Amino acid sequence: MSIVTVQLGQCGNQIGHEVFSALCSDIRGTHGLCSKKENESYQDSCKERFFCEDESGVPVARAVLVDMEPKVISQTLSMAARSGHWKYSSHSHFCQKQGSGNNWANGYSVHGPRHKEAIMDLVQKEAEKCDQLGGFFTIMSMAGGTGSGLGAFVTQCLRDAFPTSFILNHVVWPYGTGEVIVQNYNSVLTLSHLYHSSDALLVHENDVIHKICAQLMNIKQISFRDVNQVIAHQLGSVFQPTHTAGGGSGYNRNPLGDLMETLVPHPEFRMLGLRNIPQMPESSLPYSTFSWPGLIKHLRQMLIANAQMEEGIDWQVRPPHPGSSIPSTNKALHFNTSIANLVILRGKDVHSVDLGSFQDPSLYTSWLNPQDAFNAWKTPRAFNKYEKSAALVSNSQFLLKPLDSIVGKAWNMFASKAYLHQYTKFGIQEEDFLDCFTTLEQVISSYTNL
Repeated sequence: MSIVTVQLGQCGNQIGHEVFSALCSDIRGTHGLCSKKENESYQDSCKERFFCEDESGVPVARAVLVDMEPKVISQTLSMAARSGHWKYSSHSHFCQKQGSGNNWANGYSVHGPRHKEAIMDLVQKEAEKCDQLGGFFTIMSMAGGTGSGLGAFVTQCLRDAFPTSFILNHVVWPYGTGEVIVQNYNSVLTLSHLYHSSDALLVHENDVIHKICAQLMNIKQISFRDVNQVIAHQLGSVFQPTHTAGGGSGYNRNPLGDLMETLVPHPEFRMLGLRNIPQMPESSLPYSTFSWPGLIKHLRQMLIANAQMEEGIDWQVRPPHPGSSIPSTNKALHFNTSIANLVILRGKDVHSVDLGSFQDPSLYTSWLNPQDAFNAWKTPRAFNKYEKSAALVSNSQFLLKPLDSIVGKAWNMFASKAYLHQYTKFGIQEEDFLDCFTTLEQVISSYTNL
């Protein structure tokens, strides 16, 4: 099944480009760790999923690029074409001249309705090129105007036009110190709207990725491109083909559907986070060896202590003992309770790995059977030059703190009516804000009470 990617705004287009580049370099890599037959079916499966071929045999990304200013899209198109390994279709992008000026309401209430037909027309054409449409993957930032405002609008249009397709929104969480003064407003509006129209939100926090670049990748002067390449590597590690449990010998058919089925058992809980191990500069790979038990042990502790990377994990955090009399509000203070987890293993000896530690009932909320709450996907085909690598996609309390903080900051500004006129002039009224706060307060409360 194929996935149509919709890249929205500057952030969405830049990350989208890195994602397709990462997928393409992974398919082209010659990994001697699996049989030739395995490698070929992996490559075919990836191509069907993310690319279609043109007459010259060059893979063309199944993507629609949308931005309200032309610069980033023209850079993105030419960088892809110059790579010589893949490209974007010359007819699947839409841009205007003036941008959204970091104003969510401008993207959502003005540009969205005005350009709806043209954008949805491109999406429809991409969807028709797929033999079987598995769903949509949108990439956008929460802080700006086009990605967030127009992105929320386009997601609603996708939901209306394709009521039975899966929609996964990849959302980039702004730096805590701030890029835009109104980023908290934009974020609250984006998240609450997506919560109503998307199947799940996969979130990357800029601060976290920045730390990975500094501490694990040893990059001195970190650029947006460095950050985006780490995000793209993490996304690739989830979306490249794998064998699902009980899925027979073939690669999984519908990655978006399988992802939702394993991770979103209840519509109240749609926030997914992603952790990868190991992560290091390519130059260090030849000198590093990893054992599966070591990787799994670290990954599990990253989950329960809510650590974003394998450095600086708090090893003191333990799951609460079942049946202990501590009231749940006080349960091991920093313990991260999960609703559902998916571990994806790639590379050497994956079939001998013991994942029992992830099936421990104390990791999960009491209303789900741990057998249903945990799934594993595996493939002997290594990913992106890593001999062994593991990814964890988790529906857990990991975003509670940042979410609480963003809602709190936005509420303080709202209470003093700061900058509201910028939104009301485009038709977003105070009661719209209140509805959004209510939606997110409900999300926070649901996750807190796990």
